[in-house]
Amino acid sequence: MTSIKHVGVVGAGQMGRGITEVCARAGLRVTLCDVSEDRARAGLTGVADSLLRAERHGVIGPERRAHALSGISVTADLSRLAEADLVIEAAVEDEHAKAELFRQLDKAVTNPSAVLASNTSSIPIARLAAVTGRPQAVVGLHFFNPVPVMPLVEVIPSIHTSSATEQRVRSFAAETLGKKTIVTQDRAGFVVNSLLIPYLLAAVRMVSSGTATAEDIDTGMTAGCAHPMGPLRLADLIGLDTVAAIGEALYEEYREPLYAPPPLLRRMVESGLLGRKSGQGFFDYQAA
Repeated sequence: MTSIKHVGVVGAGQMGRGITEVCARAGLRVTLCDVSEDRARAGLTGVADSLLRAERHGVIGPERRAHALSGISVTADLSRLAEADLVIEAAVEDEHAKAELFRQLDKAVTNPSAVLASNTSSIPIARLAAVTGRPQAVVGLHFFNPVPVMPLVEVIPSIHTSSATEQRVRSFAAETLGKKTIVTQDRAGFVVNSLLIPYLLAAVRMVSSGTATAEDIDTGMTAGCAHPMGPLRLADLIGLDTVAAIGEALYEEYREPLYAPPPLLRRMVESGLLGRKSGQGFFDYQAA
């Protein structure tokens, strides 16, 4: 197995920025790619701000912050990822969009030993691998938000993924990035979201039915079950559009009603009430 020194991250949103940051902190060369230079540069600005906060809180020193930033480049051109050792897709949680991106990456990444990974939180990896000419080198590498803080990475090999690819990315996540890893079968939702999403959707249904307010539901779980965050604030943090998309993927896979996004969640997403990232979800973040 060749070592991973150059990582490409495709998608400069919240997750892509976090993945870029942890890779850069680990001393790796990172190329952050998005559909436009402006979006990629906005992603880099987000990484820089996060690194500055980490320095202010004593998590990293100024030299490490400067070194991490110096290792990041941005682009809108997938061909800049040609020689990357690992490319992590962190695009929108939509199967068709991700599949099309993997088709493009398969052509753009010419390094014969490169691994193509998806940060999908719910889509089966085999479906993404099937559109490439190197399904043995495609794997799921699911980080959690916020990436610099959350210790877990789910490693998801598909039926096509070689054991060498699986071991390579697991060693990368554990040894290079210092993350705790678990390996899960390639089924929609994997481990964490298969358990988490029904819980979040149940809380949404409780709001919709008038069982209790969002505030009281969250207080019930933080003060009554010692959860660090209530289900509705957590849904807002994840993004209500992402929660709905994961629910749809789980429902498509299993056809269990508990996975189906409730009408209230659908209406909120359709109305642009997406949680923290839009400033309003089940709670108001505009004054925060």
